[in-house]
Amino acid sequence: MQMVKKVLLILFTGWLALLLFMPKQELFYKLEEVLARDEVKINERQIEEGPFSLTVKEADIYVKGVKVAKVTKLTFFTLLFYSEIRLEGLIPEESLKAVSPGKTESAVVRHSLLAPMEAKVHAVGSFGELDGTVALGERKLRLDFIEIKKIDTIKSLLKKDEQGWYYETSF
Repeated sequence: MQMVKKVLLILFTGWLALLLFMPKQELFYKLEEVLARDEVKINERQIEEGPFSLTVKEADIYVKGVKVAKVTKLTFFTLLFYSEIRLEGLIPEESLKAVSPGKTESAVVRHSLLAPMEAKVHAVGSFGELDGTVALGERKLRLDFIEIKKIDTIKSLLKKDEQGWYYETSF
């Protein structure tokens, strides 16, 4: 029994040390480098590192040199077996408002090792509220609108079934 306790203590201590001393900012810069290959650039004003998280504040997002959106706060949280990306205040650029769903107040993407090939999405914004699934193995995204407000600008991209309006795409 003592041996089991020691092994569990060592595993827990190793897991905690890995999370606390993980180079979070360097991992974020590596993400920026990977996104740069697709000509996506994140221009952040401030980065705060927490014990289990990394928060990016006041970020401008550029695609192919054109500013497409501003994000008030973007938080990456991980416990290694559970990860979450929380976005607050996504405001599309004025020139894109005619083809975008409008302001997104909050969006959360969750991934767990219990379902490694799937990520869950929940968002609230001027378009209403939606829940979705990202099937990583199939490379598909499906967003189901739970509550609909202003979707006139994106209605041409949506489909309707017996459950309501949804958006589906492959990547």
